[in-house]
Amino acid sequence: MLALVDAVLREAGLSRTAVRSLGTLDARAAEPGIAGAAALLGVPVRGFAAEELAAVSVPHPSARPLAATGTASVAEAAALLAAGTEPGTDAGAVPGVVVAPGTGEPAAPPARARAVLLVPKRKTRRATCALAASVPVRSHEDAPGARLLPRTHGYIAGEPGSPPTIPTPHTTAAMDMHTHTDAHDLRHHGDAEVRDEKLIDLAVNVRTDTPPDWLRRRIADSLTGLAAYPDGRVARAAVAERHDLPADRVLLTAGAAEAFVLLARALPARRPVVVHPQFTEPEAALRDAGHVVGRVLLREEDGFRLDPAAVPEDADLVVIGNPTNPTSVLHPAASIAALARPGRTLVVDEAFMDAVPGERESLAGRTDVPGLVVLRSLTKTWGLAGLRIGYVLAAPGTIADLERAQPLWPVSTPALVAAEACMSRAALAEAEHAAHRIGVERAHLLAGLAEFDEVRTVAGAEGPFVLVRIDGADAVRERLRSLGFAARRGDTFPGLDRNWLRLAVRDRATTNRFLQALDQALLMGG
Repeated sequence: MLALVDAVLREAGLSRTAVRSLGTLDARAAEPGIAGAAALLGVPVRGFAAEELAAVSVPHPSARPLAATGTASVAEAAALLAAGTEPGTDAGAVPGVVVAPGTGEPAAPPARARAVLLVPKRKTRRATCALAASVPVRSHEDAPGARLLPRTHGYIAGEPGSPPTIPTPHTTAAMDMHTHTDAHDLRHHGDAEVRDEKLIDLAVNVRTDTPPDWLRRRIADSLTGLAAYPDGRVARAAVAERHDLPADRVLLTAGAAEAFVLLARALPARRPVVVHPQFTEPEAALRDAGHVVGRVLLREEDGFRLDPAAVPEDADLVVIGNPTNPTSVLHPAASIAALARPGRTLVVDEAFMDAVPGERESLAGRTDVPGLVVLRSLTKTWGLAGLRIGYVLAAPGTIADLERAQPLWPVSTPALVAAEACMSRAALAEAEHAAHRIGVERAHLLAGLAEFDEVRTVAGAEGPFVLVRIDGADAVRERLRSLGFAARRGDTFPGLDRNWLRLAVRDRATTNRFLQALDQALLMGG
């Protein structure tokens, strides 16, 4: 039991000293394994009645614990209940760990605190463990994000793991307008999969062998001008010319991620909605700015395709990615433009559009779509994640609002030089060539994945990555790590669960080695 707790703590990057209690079903609180682990850790055991655990809405319900205890997931429900009721805890610093013979899911704290799942349920043959932390509810939040619900409450339509007997109110997507602080770690990104470890990287979507030599030289030459304050006028004009727009429709940012923060802070929104699964920073930024964020969850059975009718009419800010991270779906420009309404801001994250040959379905450069805001990133195609450069295309008034929310000189001189260089005709031609090459390599990866009966891919991938479903993908991912490969976990994306992985497209030799490793990882799991 203690070994399982230690493994979960290692996954979260924590030590035993961080543990404040173990939580479980009250009938199991005195079991030797649980009581012994608690004694060695020097923490109490918190027992919860089956009715308390059953009242918790869980994202990964399992039939066995539901039948045995009336609780869809003992471990995560008890973990979050324990974490959410710990007295005197500090935000994010005090995890509550639950160990229980069964399965587990996230639960809800009282109104003065909320619980955040740090590690979802991890199993051995005889026990299951999950890790949760307590964080205070901010003054702008009307309720904790993990909520206690009546036992008759159903799951969000289309949410992975929903029992098939629960009816779904929408045919292609579901709308959930609650504040979300659930098991999906919105701050987890692919770089966390490879940090501090020497693994072959299929978790980060930055193109390999970048920046190219010519771009490195341009950036290096800019270092002689670091004594002067950055002047973004030339780079801004270059971006405007590239999209055939006036300069007052362009704002340079420290990567697309900064743009999400600016949008959340600068633009008024009464009912913002994010279309998921997609990049999680937009929702995280909106929540950090005090917004209650609604979700439209696209479903696997519909190919994660957008139905504009699924977005509520009264949503006044809508965020969608195209092509979407992590599904790699490229939505038709007409479908996205159909989301535009008077009084609505329509944010389209096109961070990976330059990896699509011809950038078909792009809305960048369009001025006829009301409320349109297009975000672009230069970090993925050009390998500039460490430099931080991106830009926003929008109406002049929106650009002015966002610019007022920026700090002074938000983009460094080297990043401005890189932006200007990447707008040149030669650079655009190189990016187009890379996009075609990615398409070839993606087809090779998909063909290899099709050989595995255990693997199901999302059809029609158009980005530099693919999304795959494997039963027990979280365990497969760990085995791949032991074989030297890092894959992006899928369970941090709303609308996905632990059975999903995102794989970056790499060169053929790397893909072949990965496919061999995947074969081994699947065999290791029996």
